[in-house]
Amino acid sequence: MTKIFLERSVKRAILFLLPVALSFSLWASPAGAMTQEQKILNEAWGIVNRAYVDNSFNHQNWWFVRQGLMKKSPKNREETYEALEEMLASLEDPYTRLMRPDRYRSLQVDTSGELTGVGLQIVQDPETKEIIVVSPLEGSPAEAAGIASGDRVVKIDDFSTTELSLEDAATKMRGKPGTSVVLSVMKEDGDRPEDIELVREVISINPVYAFLDESPDSIPIGYIRLAQFSGNATEEVAHAIDSLEREGARGYILDLRNNPGGLLQAGIEIARLWLDYGTVVYTVNRQSVLGSFDAYGPAMTEAPLVVLVNKGSASASEILAGALQDNDRALLVGERTFGKGLIQSLFELSDGSGLAVTVAKYETPNHTDINKLGIMPDKVVELEPITRAQVATEADKQYQAAVELLSDRLVLAANS
Repeated sequence: MTKIFLERSVKRAILFLLPVALSFSLWASPAGAMTQEQKILNEAWGIVNRAYVDNSFNHQNWWFVRQGLMKKSPKNREETYEALEEMLASLEDPYTRLMRPDRYRSLQVDTSGELTGVGLQIVQDPETKEIIVVSPLEGSPAEAAGIASGDRVVKIDDFSTTELSLEDAATKMRGKPGTSVVLSVMKEDGDRPEDIELVREVISINPVYAFLDESPDSIPIGYIRLAQFSGNATEEVAHAIDSLEREGARGYILDLRNNPGGLLQAGIEIARLWLDYGTVVYTVNRQSVLGSFDAYGPAMTEAPLVVLVNKGSASASEILAGALQDNDRALLVGERTFGKGLIQSLFELSDGSGLAVTVAKYETPNHTDINKLGIMPDKVVELEPITRAQVATEADKQYQAAVELLSDRLVLAANS
């Protein structure tokens, strides 16, 4: 089973399947039959062999890697997993990784609207192996504790994150509601880690929050905050636009700050809500074959649009922001985005574990590769720390800059 996703998505979606380069039947034990552990190793090696975006496999002979796996002859499942993790680590790609069965199952519900844990979206630095925060989930214990995008988690309880895989780190932060975990966090501007004790809880995820702001010069502005690209995100954004249109919104602010991404298809479909026509995103696979997803219209509204982004806006957020910016549909306000321009596919292995494999990269409609670079907003506005209750208020300088920019555009349109 194969599923396409961005960052943490596991919903069904069809993007493309790459041809099989080598048959899985090539692996055999000296006795002519594979053990169960060898079958899993062979299965995983073959998936990467046919699907991984870099056909040089980080400038190594992938067949020799397979021969190295054969020599290990793991005696149990844990040894098999350790061998697979070593194999995947050789790619030096933090997004291509093994998920043990429990972690794989937990990913199945990550986009269902409810999570249990501390509420952090994370990636792993391929060089230092430290865990980097993409963003805290809204309303989560991590957000309440002040953990922010760009912070580094250097320890989880007594375990150094440099000794953990990304999945192991995520698993250690999950747990039963009411239990606690201590994260040692290095702030971006800090000189030493700070120990923060968090109590795990069930986190309900409502992807969309919207209201009509009638305060700026009596010009009604529709505000829509999208927290993640979950399975129901497109429907909820469409409902918000429809309601705000009926309430008389003359312009819109779409808030993608600290949105770490989610389903690829959701990002594409939400872009189509705002675009009459044009390319939403290009994808490039390992054969350098260029594909595209386009908007065919009509858009739900022609009203002016400003999009709020920051360094916690990643993956599908960057696809949406890039599509709206490059098609001249919206102006971007805030800070440079996170810079994740890779697409993963999730493959289920026969024992119930899974592989997340980078199968393609994406480019914005202007053919900009934003991986590790991010998207620069049209108007850069640094944000001083605010509470969640202060978002989209006078204390929110980025929001106020967006309101001013949108109001100016509406006034110019009215006078033209």
